Amino acid sequence: MANVRNLKKDINYVLGDIIEAVYIWEYANKDKDTKKSEAIIDEAISAFDDLIEKVNAKNVDNQKAHFKGIAKELEAKGTALIEKINKL
Repeated sequence: MANVRNLKKDINYVLGDIIEAVYIWEYANKDKDTKKSEAIIDEAISAFDDLIEKVNAKNVDNQKAHFKGIAKELEAKGTALIEKINKL
């Protein structure tokens, strides 16, 4: 089960780094409105909750395919959030 542990760590690190990047942007741009950046943080938190819930699902037929799908979903959501940060 080391794979599950690593997947959980990856989810935590990727989304945590995205949230940290938003905080850095907010600190560097104090004069700008933070509604969009706060929305990105909220989206990252909900993505974290969703992905962890999927990792902890017990009623999965093919675990290997399930975890690969979660990893791909993490990559897609992370990329989308980073693009949103870059547009700020």
